[in-house]
Amino acid sequence: MKTILVVDADERFAHALLVTFRAHHWRVLVAHTGRDALVLAGSRPPDAVLLDLDLPDMEGRDLIQGLRAWTTVPIIVASRRGAELDKIEALDNGADDYMTKPLAMGELLARLRATQRRSRMNDLERVIVETEDFVIDLPARRATNRSGDIRLTPKEWGIVEVLVRNPGRLVTQMMLLREVWGPEYESETHYLRVYMTQIRRKLEPHPATPRYFLTEPGIGLRFEPGVVEPRRVSPELLPEVDRPVSVERNAYVS
Repeated sequence: MKTILVVDADERFAHALLVTFRAHHWRVLVAHTGRDALVLAGSRPPDAVLLDLDLPDMEGRDLIQGLRAWTTVPIIVASRRGAELDKIEALDNGADDYMTKPLAMGELLARLRATQRRSRMNDLERVIVETEDFVIDLPARRATNRSGDIRLTPKEWGIVEVLVRNPGRLVTQMMLLREVWGPEYESETHYLRVYMTQIRRKLEPHPATPRYFLTEPGIGLRFEPGVVEPRRVSPELLPEVDRPVSVERNAYVS
């Protein structure tokens, strides 16, 4: 059974999530403060984290950074803050996805499944990624489909590689520009619009209605591979950390 850590100061909302997740066969850890969340995550490492940004003892982004200091566990933010800058900041600090309250539970569960798929892929060294319509060979820097080789320019390949290495994760525009062009280009978002048009023409079966390379307007891009088959695996070990073992009274487990 998978374990999810729910971090929310609203006790009624957290309890509603607990009931829902238990009905869908998740083991649930609940914390109402950032400190208790760190304690629970350290003593009983979860398979996913769902957290609000508005916590009584710390900012949600600080909790994300605290978790990211030692774990790659999927993190989904669920917050009433709907501003674009809040979403970008959370994603740039290490969150995998962002949802605005009130939550649609069906969508939340679907996004959790997507982050779990990405998490499984992160335990592997992705060498060759296959979709129904194309194959990306990362070490050979080669893309192919049923018709043969697909020629990608160096910048197109750079964008594709960043996205393919983060399947299911929303990658911000700033992150892509920094990785492919450099930090001095972080505000040049029009570059991405031009290059993504070219990438979709080459890789998507229907470029006008993309299936694989999806845009979250004003925020970033997401690669949704469907069924992905890594050809070679190499487990990566997380560094050892000193983990706290005590849990405060307002953190609980179900």
